[in-house]
Amino acid sequence: MRKNYFYYLVTTKMFYNYKLPFLLLALGIISCKKAAAAPPPEINSLYQQVITTDDRKTITVEEAKTYHVNTTYQYEYRTGNPGEYEYNYDVKGINIKGDSVRGNINVQGKYGAGILIGDTIADIEIKTEWISYGKLKAADKKGNEYQLIVK
Repeated sequence: MRKNYFYYLVTTKMFYNYKLPFLLLALGIISCKKAAAAPPPEINSLYQQVITTDDRKTITVEEAKTYHVNTTYQYEYRTGNPGEYEYNYDVKGINIKGDSVRGNINVQGKYGAGILIGDTIADIEIKTEWISYGKLKAADKKGNEYQLIVK
């Protein structure tokens, strides 16, 4: 009789010791289901996929609602919401020949666009890309390259 009682205790305790982990594993397997696909990105007329030269000329009504100036930072102003800010900078730099240029650009993320002016050149539309903190490389429609820094 004592042997049967011991056997019962051992098997019962073992059952209860492994019951919870087994139950959790079973529930985890049962509850696994295919994740739903992410919803398509919302189309927001305030933000364009590509910054254009004309973006720096005017501020739309929607952009005016989020217009922000902060003299601590190098940008002239910013518009938009967190994660989607569009910044406006005054820049200066040189072209391949070493001529000085200056201008104004808008940047969203890593890329932007703007206008450069110089002493010996007319207004030039450029596309920009950040290469380092406060430094950009730019190219015009003719393929001329410029090294720029934020003023």
